[in-house]
Amino acid sequence: MMKFCKQDFIFLVGGIIIHVVDIGVDFWVASKYFCEGQYYWGILILCFRGLSSVVIQLFSYEWFKNDFENPDPEKLKWIFLVHFFHCGIFIRYWFALKYSYQAAFKQNSNGVVSEREHPNFIHKQAIDIMTDISMLKVFKTFLESTPQLLVQIYILMEHDTTSFCQYAAIFLSFCGISYSTVDYQISLRKSLPDKDEFHVLSKLVYLFYKLLTITSWILSISLITLLSVRSSVFLLILLWSCGFLWTWKQHTTFCKSKVMECLYRTVVGVILVFTFFNIKGTKTKIHISIYYATHTLLILGVLFIYWFWKPSFTKGIHFTIVGILTVVSLVLGIIFLLVYYRHFHPTVYCRQQTCSDETDGDSEGKDRMEVGRFQNFIMQ
Repeated sequence: MMKFCKQDFIFLVGGIIIHVVDIGVDFWVASKYFCEGQYYWGILILCFRGLSSVVIQLFSYEWFKNDFENPDPEKLKWIFLVHFFHCGIFIRYWFALKYSYQAAFKQNSNGVVSEREHPNFIHKQAIDIMTDISMLKVFKTFLESTPQLLVQIYILMEHDTTSFCQYAAIFLSFCGISYSTVDYQISLRKSLPDKDEFHVLSKLVYLFYKLLTITSWILSISLITLLSVRSSVFLLILLWSCGFLWTWKQHTTFCKSKVMECLYRTVVGVILVFTFFNIKGTKTKIHISIYYATHTLLILGVLFIYWFWKPSFTKGIHFTIVGILTVVSLVLGIIFLLVYYRHFHPTVYCRQQTCSDETDGDSEGKDRMEVGRFQNFIMQ
């Protein structure tokens, strides 16, 4: 079993700081738009914040109920009220700080201790709690941070004006995406006993792979939006529909409730709009190849239209710079993707006794042991 170390605790504290600052920046940016009379942008920013918060509270509360074998009605009522006021994530952070501090700094006891005070139990509790938080952070990233990043970049290109709060919002969105993607893989490696350890170099390669491919795609969507908002909305809805139907076809079993499972598939459809998402832990080589090949063709198609059509506003938005950034991000992102899957992606997922069933590097053994929610929630 992997241990929860001091570095993980520092990473947790950093994530809490980013989360709190991100909330403040969102309300700051929204208030600036309202003061400037740009009510649509202010409302849109708050809608992204509200939507992601509602989804996070729903999943967090559902997991609390599932984790209690014999739930106390009074305790459930208190937990419900906390989530009703959108503070569920902070309760989880509190428990994460409690157990992670004990796991990272408390000396192992050599004497006789109870089961709940045993170091292995404390480490497992810390890892399990961080696993849940990392899932919720992934939901928040692609329901809020990524769409907000798209909106802020579009606003900058459309109006050709900048302000400090817009730069702060863009910077925090990038920080949120970076933190959640790396944190997810850290929790994944620690929660699944068959995963390899996630070293510093592999973390960086994975981070650049995700961040650069997402950046190139967001810049492309921003360019489409400048040409036609309706076309951009239609494309996003079309891509979400494809992702949702593919998720539905996979017959996911992430939630016990049918309603929550439908919500989960809806959220996965949104995530698939921006990045690849392996929802079943099965072979992904063909799927990921098709996914990024499609994105590459769409990005090149957008740049082709701009290059030959040359809309009148291309000079105003410094199209050359945006185009170069898009191409460079795409090329580097694909390179980091290939490097990651060639050298750093775990080559064995299943235990030795189950490898006879599935041996591909992108598969999860059918008969593997129960490992919690991550068993049905795998993003490669």
